[in-house]
Amino acid sequence: MLPSLRFLRPGWWSRSKVRPAEAAAREPVPAAAKGTEPLPSPPLAPPGGLPPRLLLWLVPAGLLLGLAMLPLQALAAAGFALQGQWHRGTPGLVDPLLLVVVFSGTLTLLALAWGPLAAGRGAGLAGVEDLQQPGLALAEQERLVAGLRARVQLARLPLLLLTHLAGLAVGIEAPAASLGATTLLALRRRIRSLQALPEALTAAVGASAGLGAAFRSPLLGVIYGLECLSVQRGFSLVLPTLLLGGFGALVGTDLGEPARVTAVLSGALPTILWPWALLLTLLAALVGVGFRRALLLLLPRLDRLLQRHFLATALLLALLSTALAHLSGGISLNDGSLELGPALAGRPESPFWAALPRLLSPLLAVAGGAPGGLMHDCMALGAVFVAPLVRRLPADQQAMLIALGATAVFSAACRTALLAPVFVFVLQNNAQLFPLLLLASAVAAALGEALGGDAGPGVPLINRLPLGPEASARFRPAEAGR
Repeated sequence: MLPSLRFLRPGWWSRSKVRPAEAAAREPVPAAAKGTEPLPSPPLAPPGGLPPRLLLWLVPAGLLLGLAMLPLQALAAAGFALQGQWHRGTPGLVDPLLLVVVFSGTLTLLALAWGPLAAGRGAGLAGVEDLQQPGLALAEQERLVAGLRARVQLARLPLLLLTHLAGLAVGIEAPAASLGATTLLALRRRIRSLQALPEALTAAVGASAGLGAAFRSPLLGVIYGLECLSVQRGFSLVLPTLLLGGFGALVGTDLGEPARVTAVLSGALPTILWPWALLLTLLAALVGVGFRRALLLLLPRLDRLLQRHFLATALLLALLSTALAHLSGGISLNDGSLELGPALAGRPESPFWAALPRLLSPLLAVAGGAPGGLMHDCMALGAVFVAPLVRRLPADQQAMLIALGATAVFSAACRTALLAPVFVFVLQNNAQLFPLLLLASAVAAALGEALGGDAGPGVPLINRLPLGPEASARFRPAEAGR
């Protein structure tokens, strides 16, 4: 909850009469119906469209949302600054203090994430997606909303701090989306005009706009909401997300975004390289499929080990993370943005073996329940996989083929045929390459659908993983082998 809004009380800012639908919604629910009888499906969109008063309130709400993203951006920037102290790609040349930071930070995070702060473990987005289901019982709906309250975000703050201090290989995408949903739901409880948005749509809009504000791209947030979160596909999702994400981006900063290319890149891929681009797309898609299947196979097993033999498993995970950081010279740390940025600019700096630590480090971070997303991890994995294969080409052609590889791994692993190319385009900003990014993403998503296994019916990887305490209880290990 935003401290500056605690003095607000519902109703004092608006003298408008309560609509009949709102009055009916406030009628007490019979005790026999609570938590047992399924409720009628909530409206997918506000009846009668979006009222002007709602749109006006979205402007200050977007500014508050953008301010809420600043701590996340600062934490990410601090993590990248610590990673910059490593001699990346040069094993052995490392300050022992950095190894102590990685080991102690990882072990402390595991102790908190599987102990008193278990509510803050994982991506934090399963509740947003579950709210979209029609016919939820009242008790279930209230439980899902309770999982998106401010106290849960407060429990995530120490875990986020430890995640970036120890350099665990997850990004801020999922925390930004989860915080966006929490912020907008909290404002909705206090501002009557925002209650014109149904609760499920509010959560989806807030999560989508949170991602857009954190990465200063409202379009990215819209695509995320359309493809990954909301059952609503119309104007009532797109316009609020654009307004919130747009005004949130106005107060955002470039902190924690080393993967964004600052130079101007333009040009289309030469036709003679199209067969090579197709081959790299297929290979990168298979890497994405392998990454996804490794996650789905490993997570339920490590989840059981952490529950039954916590101390031994936690020590092993901390030792493996530290050893991987030492052996890779810090390349395995964080979400891979320090490798992704130069690669997308056509100046890859990572060694040829960098794909191995970039493949393994997210597995360890996700298994430990680190709060974060996997979008940048997937793109970085694709970039460091393709980079050694195209080093002899001119820099601009390297950048284009690396972008295709990053898109393919992201799309195959997360099955996001639209979000993957849009995110890569946002980072690289080469409009002439965008049609090829879309095509590569479609091919990779098809391979991911056919070969990648499943974490649940219709569940994208980027929402359900890392597993939180409730999601891990619902995870069915038998599905991981499919």
